[in-house]
Amino acid sequence: MIDGAREELARRVGDLLSRERLAESAVLEPYSTPRRIALVARGVASAQSDVEEQVTGPAVKVAFKDGQPTPAAHAFAKKVGVDLSQVKTVSTPKGEYLSARVVKKGRSAAEILGEALPREINSLYWAKNMYWRPGKTSERFVRPVRWVVAMLGENPVSMEFDGIRAGTETSGHRILSNGPVSLRTPNTYAEALLKAAVVACPQQREQRIRKALDAATRTIPGARWREDKDLLETVVNLTEFPSVILGNFDREFLSLPEEVLVTVMRDHQKYFAVEDANGKLVPHFLAVLNTDGDPQGLIRHGNERVLRARFRDARFFWDTDQKKPLRERVEMLRSVTFQKDLGSYFDKTMRVQFICSQISTWLNPDNPDATKVVRDGVVHKAALLAKTDLTTELVKEFTELQGIVGGLYARVQQLDASLPEPTRFAIADAIYDQYKPESMEDSVPRTTEGAVLSLADKVDSIAGMFALCLIPSGSKDPFALRRQANGMVKIIAEHRLPLSLARLFETAREAYHGTAAEKKFKSLTYDQDIRNFFRERLEFYLRDVGGFAYDVVNAVLAAGADDVVNAAERAQAVAKVRPSEDFESISVAFKRMKNILRQAGETGKHVGERVDPALLREEEERALAEALPKTADSVRQLGSKGNYEQALLEIAKLRPLVDCFFDKVMVMVEDEGVRANRLALLQAMLNEFSTIADFSEIVTEGKKS
Repeated sequence: MIDGAREELARRVGDLLSRERLAESAVLEPYSTPRRIALVARGVASAQSDVEEQVTGPAVKVAFKDGQPTPAAHAFAKKVGVDLSQVKTVSTPKGEYLSARVVKKGRSAAEILGEALPREINSLYWAKNMYWRPGKTSERFVRPVRWVVAMLGENPVSMEFDGIRAGTETSGHRILSNGPVSLRTPNTYAEALLKAAVVACPQQREQRIRKALDAATRTIPGARWREDKDLLETVVNLTEFPSVILGNFDREFLSLPEEVLVTVMRDHQKYFAVEDANGKLVPHFLAVLNTDGDPQGLIRHGNERVLRARFRDARFFWDTDQKKPLRERVEMLRSVTFQKDLGSYFDKTMRVQFICSQISTWLNPDNPDATKVVRDGVVHKAALLAKTDLTTELVKEFTELQGIVGGLYARVQQLDASLPEPTRFAIADAIYDQYKPESMEDSVPRTTEGAVLSLADKVDSIAGMFALCLIPSGSKDPFALRRQANGMVKIIAEHRLPLSLARLFETAREAYHGTAAEKKFKSLTYDQDIRNFFRERLEFYLRDVGGFAYDVVNAVLAAGADDVVNAAERAQAVAKVRPSEDFESISVAFKRMKNILRQAGETGKHVGERVDPALLREEEERALAEALPKTADSVRQLGSKGNYEQALLEIAKLRPLVDCFFDKVMVMVEDEGVRANRLALLQAMLNEFSTIADFSEIVTEGKKS
């Protein structure tokens, strides 16, 4: 939470200074450590500049009666602080009013900051916060506030937060400093803290840690520390004066899977793993300390002892779990609750198996040489065993390893006497990857079977949670449904699976048939909620991952957002042909068509069901009507083959005919039959050519079509 709060404080104070006219372009330098969040702002004025403004008062007819000023006139003069003789009359669209020019004297920065800063600090967002002192007026904060420093130049700002009066003294390192640190000016903040063994800048702490990790690793020939962005961010925000020690562990522990060893070191101890040139772990680790070193080796010894105990626990759990194979743990899932209204993990397993079977049927083509064949036996067995590791001791101790442990156990256990080793390994890989991708930066499952299992698991969870109306809203998403939906979109797109989202969720609903949760799907808005949710996820994928412009994405999704691969291909085609002048002109024409049809609907004008050649009066409309069927047939054929770029170019070829039509033909004529026929022609154009994209969504430069 530290990084977010630091940036939010800088943004809030920057907005405050701009809003109160205390700085036009202040230079903001945010700082943070585990014990402090700070901001130094340079270029702040000592006071607001005076502002002269025209103040309008009551109407003249109210301010004067029989030529004499009324109490309203006197009150206005008193309010603006001028003599009544200085009040003038101004003319407005509403009549004559009193007016006066008033100089509004600027307030001092110290006064403004003293009032506003406590409110800004109290408004910082924390995922978790609480009241730390009694009383109805106490502030909420993530941790108890121990000190507050607020200075304007060399002078303290008079303010209070959480019962603490602001001053000019901060605290240094909890162990390495000698008492409070007095600040002479805000400019000396970082320098004064560094003398008190605090590196206030997180970027500097990161560089310090990186250099220390490099230096420690160089003592081991051929070794390197394993880069871990999340862990590095964590230790940066856990330390104020970091240093690094190199520790060792017994080589015998390397017999445990690497995933187990790294999880113990990273997630439980905040250690960096060390590997050789081939990426294999070596029996060493790196710990980041919040002190100036470990000259006597006592801290290193203590960390080695703790890690040794952790590894022994992991080895004990690993050996214990092997006594009951995964296939014997399936029944144990009946006692593990997935969600109170959606049943146990055994129930979920049965549903996921059903969904996997359906997806496999859709993906397995008649051609046995096709590349997207799903091995039914692999995905069916993987789905049955996928959640069994939730009953293992290793996952109970290291919950981060769920799925991964199942995959590791499936690889070393004899799942079925009849299974050849390649099949067992394929099952293990699918189980191992079942939770992938955990973010848009994460990789998708390696195999098609793993992709099918991951999709089935995610679609079951999302379908069930939406049925219970546990829909993400705002920043609340306790079941990580957005992440799971993002994962589904990424899997389908990157594995290029020809799947319909609507069909997937219909299958998920079928999987709940006959269960106690089935009645939860009766919501009238369920299908629409699912469609809207996935349209947002697909829009996010196309824009943030695909890099497509927002109007291209809007145009493509308006034409259909059910097939992820198809939408991505259409977006690619639209983005490629968009720069052409013909395509832009057609886009403008489509906007015009939609507007004409919308206005016709609003005014009750009839639109013909089909184009009647007998009612085509003008040469330009006959030419467009004759070209339409041929072009539409060509576009349909190209679209059926996925050649969307060529299909769009075919549509763009209609530009001369469309331009002539709008230049020479009046659509909204008095003759009702002719008007309805021309509206039918426009409607046919939209219907035929909006299956790839809604061109009216494309933002153009306003060129004449």
